[in-house]
Amino acid sequence: MNVKSFLAIALGSSLIWACNSNNHNAVKPGSGSDSSSRPVETKPPNSDYKPAFEGQTRIKGVHTKTPLDVKIITDSLKYPWGIVTLPDGRFLITEKKGTMRIATTTGQLSAPITGLPKVDAAGQGGLLDVAIDPDFATNRVIYFTFSQDVPPGTLTAVGKGMLSRDEKTVEGATVIYQATPAFDSKLHYGGRLVWDKDGNLFVSTGERSDIKSRPQAQQLNSALGKVLRITKEGKPAPGNPFLSQPDARPEIYSWGHRNVQGLAINPVTGNLWEDEFGPLGGDEVNRIEPGKNYGWATITYGLEYSGKKVGDGITQKEGLEQPVYYWDPVVSPSGCIFYTGDAIPEWKNNLFIGALSGMHIVRLVIENNKVTGEERLLADQQQRFRDVVQGADGALYAISDGEKGRLFRIGKK
Repeated sequence: MNVKSFLAIALGSSLIWACNSNNHNAVKPGSGSDSSSRPVETKPPNSDYKPAFEGQTRIKGVHTKTPLDVKIITDSLKYPWGIVTLPDGRFLITEKKGTMRIATTTGQLSAPITGLPKVDAAGQGGLLDVAIDPDFATNRVIYFTFSQDVPPGTLTAVGKGMLSRDEKTVEGATVIYQATPAFDSKLHYGGRLVWDKDGNLFVSTGERSDIKSRPQAQQLNSALGKVLRITKEGKPAPGNPFLSQPDARPEIYSWGHRNVQGLAINPVTGNLWEDEFGPLGGDEVNRIEPGKNYGWATITYGLEYSGKKVGDGITQKEGLEQPVYYWDPVVSPSGCIFYTGDAIPEWKNNLFIGALSGMHIVRLVIENNKVTGEERLLADQQQRFRDVVQGADGALYAISDGEKGRLFRIGKK
């Protein structure tokens, strides 16, 4: 079960919330779409590539009919990256430079939580995502990803430890997995975490954004450009597709990815979904199946940043998976979650994605594994949305990147 939303599933349908004006800054709900069926994207694409099927990009726009109440809970976070809901309804949030904070729904922040391994916070690196153990209420164990300096380069590492009773430190923090090989780059770490139904961790990695490292996304002897599945001890999870294949990493679940920064479990099908960055165009949403190759950099709907075609300039090839949906121009999709609450019924089972360069929260309506509608929420806030989570009250909570990182609450009026 996705620990970012299991509380909302359990607590169900009621939305009970009171606003304390001393602790909240009211903002306009704001949506970047209108009530028509025109696509929400109005800018021209970077390429002349055509989609493989109808509805793969620029789907019709939709508009949330439920009146929304959007508030800034706090603007005192320092480059937040990941957020997870705790059993008591508070939030555990990572900050890129190497600390965590606990936030209440009224905007109170804890002192920085220390005790974590040293992170390499240069570029896109730092302390990344966080997940709590399914038994956190009794064992207080947390898992986290971070960029680790491992000469001659850096890599994406997975750590675990126990949140102390006084919530001031992480005790016994240790590294349980390293996505090797290390590479001399400060970009494309991936780093998102989500639980499968059996208590194993899905972990995303990037291909490190270098022409030299890029081919490793297509190599099964490398952990770069992959979705991995590991146990709580950092070992390959039972049932992984390459467990018995020589010269393949047994922790690999899927391959051919560029930079996966969103992972979520579809509550209807139980499938894993992800979003990943394209280059100049070609951001993707994929439904992940074990052992499948998602194509980067052999096929893509994006271009090199120079405007030239990537590789042979093809978007389809036999044996390589097509994205369920893609964007051109990019929105830079980051953390995502399927909404499972009852507070806003029209959002049920929709996928919500924080968009960085897009500066909005993506809402995708998904039916039978196809995207049937798209909305842009909070576009008027002009914030780089890094991650989104469902709260115990059935509202969505989102964090935005920056020196004065914000925590938003998006709920029913």
